[in-house]
Amino acid sequence: MKSLLHLSDINKHDVYEIFRIADDIQQGKYKNTFAGKTVVMFFPESSIRTRVTFEKGVYLLGGQTVLFPPASLDKKEDIRDVAGYLNNWADAIIVRHKDMKLLERMAEYSASPVINAMTDTEHPCEILSDLYALSKIRDDITADKYLFVGADGNIGRTWREAAALMGFDLLHCCPDKHKMDGVAHCEQLSAAVAGRDIICTDSIPAEKLSDFSGYQITSDIMAAANDGAVLNPCPPFFRGEEVSAEVIESSCFVGYGFKKYLLQIQQAVLIWAMST
Repeated sequence: MKSLLHLSDINKHDVYEIFRIADDIQQGKYKNTFAGKTVVMFFPESSIRTRVTFEKGVYLLGGQTVLFPPASLDKKEDIRDVAGYLNNWADAIIVRHKDMKLLERMAEYSASPVINAMTDTEHPCEILSDLYALSKIRDDITADKYLFVGADGNIGRTWREAAALMGFDLLHCCPDKHKMDGVAHCEQLSAAVAGRDIICTDSIPAEKLSDFSGYQITSDIMAAANDGAVLNPCPPFFRGEEVSAEVIESSCFVGYGFKKYLLQIQQAVLIWAMST
């Protein structure tokens, strides 16, 4: 049993093992693996993609889910006591909650794996899914050069962890006051995109929109990247803000089908975590 809270919790071998399990799932393996098992989930109503794929993923593996809002964890009751009771019934716990420290504390007292389904600081399953999806369309995801355009936040930080874990080149582009520590930074978008293969974005918080007025990814911007470069905006994305409407209609955009692998990766993470 092993929790997945941060990408730094795992190593490169673990990533490829999760990818292998995802491949096997698509070949029809692991059916009914979760028969008789219960996965407790904490998700807000606003969650769409992550919740659907985790919930459907457990169902397809023969298990059941029990859903609570994240506010259930914000009560006066100590989280060690919540975990202590859930140890009687939960075979895994999936949590989307803003506070990473709460997840870390739950994992400390949980007898079953705790999976981070997004916090304010990290989103590991999302980026694992992106890397897996990229591996289906790129020759070598570790040889590609990545660019992240956006503010310091959970998506950018997780791409930073992924780069450290997998050993690929990552550049961060944003206004200087919004840059992340520990990763190469370029303030000018046109210069940053040159020579890049994978362009990643994150939605821009409303209070920072004015700062990012010159950082929208357009078809003209994508033309400055390497031949065959792809645009991978983290959903939800917003046309007219971090990306233009026309670039989303272009061949650069990896498309909605790119995210289909989120289902198999969430399943694979659970299988890996519950069997490690």
